[in-house]
Amino acid sequence: MTIADAALPRTRIEPSGTWAIDVRELWAYRELLGFLIWRDVKVRYKQTALGIAWAVLQPLVPMVLFTVIFGRVAKLPSDGVPYPLFTLAGLLPWQLFASALGGASGSVVGSSGLITKVYFPRLITPLAAVCAALVDFVVSLILLILLMTWYGWTPDARVALVPVFVLWAMLAAFGVALWTSSLNGRYRDVQYLMPFVTQVWLLASPVAYSLTLVSSSPWRVVYALNPMVGVVQGFRWALLGSAAPGEAMWPGIIVTLLITAGGLVYFRRTEDSFADLI
Repeated sequence: MTIADAALPRTRIEPSGTWAIDVRELWAYRELLGFLIWRDVKVRYKQTALGIAWAVLQPLVPMVLFTVIFGRVAKLPSDGVPYPLFTLAGLLPWQLFASALGGASGSVVGSSGLITKVYFPRLITPLAAVCAALVDFVVSLILLILLMTWYGWTPDARVALVPVFVLWAMLAAFGVALWTSSLNGRYRDVQYLMPFVTQVWLLASPVAYSLTLVSSSPWRVVYALNPMVGVVQGFRWALLGSAAPGEAMWPGIIVTLLITAGGLVYFRRTEDSFADLI
């Protein structure tokens, strides 16, 4: 280092060190957030023959399989709703959660080229991945509306609460992804573990079956610790008027808030090392 270099002022840019979200800083980088959202959407369908049609096929194919296996063969109850409509209404919030979680879990490693070169709020990377999943959800929602029209199913005033359960699913995915995206930078096993976790989580959520099948009160509370129980059942209730989630909502809400708060603390404490690890 020369004397001239030593005389130059040096500025070190670093995060605030608190666990809370700096909304003003995120707002200042809103254009980068929009760019990353658009990048994630483009990468997902780049060089695909069907393009955005995959957003329709992803819930459509499982809906057909679940209808045949669980609706026709196992004859599971569907809360008085036609089973194809019942299972599609469960698949949409679930796939929003699963897609957001999968994309956000690999977001830090996937943005390594950007993270190692410039400073920006690292929280933007998982946030952008979660928001990008909303695009597929909106496209899939058109399929659900068409199916509701086919069955002549008209929602009532509770449909106004649908965005609440959509935001809940996104918050749950964001909270878990704060942990997994941070850990994925240090332990690459996480990227191989997530598909398995997602499959198990699907079976532990009332997507292909109704919450009413879990009738035992003590086990129902334990079961409701899964945030997606309240999300899926609440989404169906608001849109189709099926069985209400009732007390199953509150354990999931508490768990979601705890996971998100803890994830923010862990993410902010580890983000300084991202550039070195990835």
